[in-house]
Amino acid sequence: MANIFSNIPAELANEIFEDILITDKLRIERIVSKGQTSPDTGWYDQSENEWLIVLSGYGVIEYINGDQVTLKQGDYLNIKAHEQHRVIATSSDEATVWLAVFY
Repeated sequence: MANIFSNIPAELANEIFEDILITDKLRIERIVSKGQTSPDTGWYDQSENEWLIVLSGYGVIEYINGDQVTLKQGDYLNIKAHEQHRVIATSSDEATVWLAVFY
């Protein structure tokens, strides 16, 4: 057994990306952010669909068309494959814990 909120450092210089489960058709990942955003080098353009939920903190997703979605604790979102997006804000005073399911 494991806990999704365990092993989160108090100080977080870089985001943490941890695979929880991987199969041929599914990947579940825990992401922990604390003030981090997507790299300035471009947009995520993933070949997989991504369903994600914010378990603590908050995050703001921006799509390439300028639409923005703020996700707070319990909010979830489905991002279609090749739907270009980036994270433009996460909570800086507490860890934002994301659970992402790639399918």
